[in-house]
Amino acid sequence: MALIEVDQNTKQAVSLAARMANVSEGEIVRRLVRGSAPPREDEKITPGVAIFADYEGHRVRARFYAPARVEIVDGPLAGQSFGTPTGAARAVVRHYNPSINDNRNGWTFWQVGNGTGVRTWLQSIRPSADQR
Repeated sequence: MALIEVDQNTKQAVSLAARMANVSEGEIVRRLVRGSAPPREDEKITPGVAIFADYEGHRVRARFYAPARVEIVDGPLAGQSFGTPTGAARAVVRHYNPSINDNRNGWTFWQVGNGTGVRTWLQSIRPSADQR
């Protein structure tokens, strides 16, 4: 087994995340690495799905790329890419309301921009576990 050296604060954060998710610390590290990987070539080719979030009186538009990447396309966070919808949601909350806890579920924070006027959460198009 290979070892990775981290500082005490990082170790505590990984341990806490593992306990909260009821998985091993190694699984948390795998998820972090997988979430920070650059987009695959097939993701770069596909146009993604238009999504948006309304928060604190601001509409933030983004693109969703399966299985979980979100790229913000307008506003002060434009051009930023996140490995998960939750990471993107937390960034929006931190930007517009930095004094509160940014903990959000990105799958229910973002909505699909389907143009119908019917509220459709990103969760509705979430890839199944076998596609991830």
